[in-house]
Amino acid sequence: MATLLHLDSAVFSEGSMSREVTAAFVTTWREQHPDGEVVYRDLAAEPLPHLDATAVAAGATDTLRGELAAELAAADAVLIGAPMYNFSIPSTLKAWLDQVIIVGHNAGIEGPVAGTPVTVVASRGGSYAPGTPREDFEFVQNYLEKVLSGMLGLEVDFIVPELTLARSKPEMAELIPLADASRTQAFAEAAEKAKALAARLAA
Repeated sequence: MATLLHLDSAVFSEGSMSREVTAAFVTTWREQHPDGEVVYRDLAAEPLPHLDATAVAAGATDTLRGELAAELAAADAVLIGAPMYNFSIPSTLKAWLDQVIIVGHNAGIEGPVAGTPVTVVASRGGSYAPGTPREDFEFVQNYLEKVLSGMLGLEVDFIVPELTLARSKPEMAELIPLADASRTQAFAEAAEKAKALAARLAA
């Protein structure tokens, strides 16, 4: 029985592209693992506290940090919804990372959670792909790749729905076809990656 740890961090519960794509991933995952478990945290609806000196000193013995670290350790796979806000990740997701990464307990590229596959849905209102004018403003994928793989040794994969604001901003109207194509691709990748991951874990 496989366990998926699912985190959402978009501030809006409706109309969020990252939430829609993670939901599609979970639907396919459940179809492949009808007896499996999905552990869900909505970091926007129930935000975690910022890390403080007491929690840092306590490490894994801190009740919350210990609980979060245990959830991560028990997961066979992780799914993270990470929309871009002000060129970076939501503060609620950063709080989860700060709480769950515990030096001397689970941090390290050869640590106890190393090798766990993580799928990140990194949605964004514009495009920050290589070759675009704002390529050097991309701090979501760059940061999460480094912190998840470099600090925890996780195996990171991305789904990147772009141009999600094209239908709501008149100045982006000409980009609607590209936005629609990106949306379609994101949902296709969610189903494909969920199936591939399920097959891999079942092997």
